[in-house]
Amino acid sequence: MNNPFDYTPDAGCDKAFHDLTVRLEALKKSDSPDDVNFCRELESGKMLGVLIATDKCGVRHTLYAFSGQLGGFGFYYNGFVGPVFDYLNPDGYFKTKEAEISRQNAEIALFEERVLSVIRKDYECAKAKMEAEVLEYKKKCQLSKLERDAKRESGAADGNELAAMIRQSQFEKAELRRLKNRRAVNLEPFVANLKRAESKMASLKEQRRQNSESLQKWLFSNFKLLNAKGERRSLSEIFAETSMKIPPSGAGECCAPKLLQAAYLQGWQPVAIAEYWYGKSKCGEVRIHGRHYPACRGKCLPVLGWMLQGLDIEPPLNSDYRSVVVSEPEIIYENQWFCVVNKPSGMLSVPGKGAAISVQQWLEGKYGADRDVRMAHRLDQDTSGLLVATFGQLPFKKMQSLFAMRRVKKTYVAELDGDYKARNIHRCGRIELSLSPDWLDRPRQRVDPDGGKMAVTDYEFTGIEGCRSRIMFKPVTGRTHQLRVHAASEMGLGLPIAGDRLYGKNTANISGRLLLHAWKIEFVFPMDGRHYCFEAPVPF
Repeated sequence: MNNPFDYTPDAGCDKAFHDLTVRLEALKKSDSPDDVNFCRELESGKMLGVLIATDKCGVRHTLYAFSGQLGGFGFYYNGFVGPVFDYLNPDGYFKTKEAEISRQNAEIALFEERVLSVIRKDYECAKAKMEAEVLEYKKKCQLSKLERDAKRESGAADGNELAAMIRQSQFEKAELRRLKNRRAVNLEPFVANLKRAESKMASLKEQRRQNSESLQKWLFSNFKLLNAKGERRSLSEIFAETSMKIPPSGAGECCAPKLLQAAYLQGWQPVAIAEYWYGKSKCGEVRIHGRHYPACRGKCLPVLGWMLQGLDIEPPLNSDYRSVVVSEPEIIYENQWFCVVNKPSGMLSVPGKGAAISVQQWLEGKYGADRDVRMAHRLDQDTSGLLVATFGQLPFKKMQSLFAMRRVKKTYVAELDGDYKARNIHRCGRIELSLSPDWLDRPRQRVDPDGGKMAVTDYEFTGIEGCRSRIMFKPVTGRTHQLRVHAASEMGLGLPIAGDRLYGKNTANISGRLLLHAWKIEFVFPMDGRHYCFEAPVPF
């Protein structure tokens, strides 16, 4: 069977998905409100999965799934497989305990609003009133001191008056201490009342936390998944062997686990699997309607690593399927401080987890360990073009400083899927979108206006060839996958870079590569003060 993390859907899966979309189009026109509402919810954005499996007689069967739950329909809808574990029974353990936690949430909110906030307000008012009294008396003492100081400076005060002023000063200081003590005593009931209320709030929250944690453990322990050998293992057991330890929310509810579990329960042998996005992108993700996507790694890699045991997977889950590099890098310039390399598409900039050789390793092999090769910046594995590597710590720090201060000008050339004129996109412009990692589906990035880091790109379209637009990108910042997301996102250009296997469309690409190239780089190097400018011919 194909590897769900690295695949191009076979003809059977593509046809099955096409048949499903035809059926969904028909359902939109149905007289059944359920059918219409179901389609509307799908169109808001959902992953749909297809699994082809054979029974013991060799007969092929096609199974369909949607990820997670679907609004008022929950886990079930006609024509789609059910969940691995149905914990949504209204009278079941999970929903009963969930209702208890919901009641605790309501109790906490009510206590916060009607009790704790009132007690806290009373305390703050009493504290403010008493502090105002102390402040007023301090001002009175300061005025009195100014009067005494003036008398002393004038020399008009005799010995008795000076003694009286000392006694007055001593009295005022003592009275201030007594006032502060009275303030503390008067405030004690308010403090005690607030502590009792805060203690009760902490107790309520701790009880809710314990109940939530207990329910979560129950769910993960009872959520059991099969593999091709007929063995069962819970989500808790599966994730206990990972660095995450605890399963993330929604683990086991994606399309692939649902489909495999359904096939195993029937005693069928999975043959091919594919997942497709249906509807609109959401939550800042770059998803294209009708495009196939690999299974997410955060939630699905541990789960499928278990469920696929017993199947012959091509390529294997632990293989480095991109380890072959067609061509070697080309060194286009070098001096005593740095070199400039033209990296081919498909080659890593720095060492990765697999056995694939990186530009850094290639340079280390060429120059030897004595040169202390360091990569001043990186390019995506699929991107070709210019990279700067330094020799030694000081040149590395100088070059890094140039990048940090945005004194390195970079120009990329790309081909985008689509006609920018047909979409009424300005020929030149600037894209400003905040990006953050999709933590459950690395290395994908997503648009994140609230928690992301600002990414800025200037662009200029230079032509149209057939159904593609030629463009120059000049990134102002250097975020991960910045150009790819800015191109593909509907909040950016809405035209993915051709050949982009993460954010692009299912379009033909003879070269089989990402059509993005780091064409030009220029900077003034501080160690010799020279202006450097390098270009590498665009290979597409």
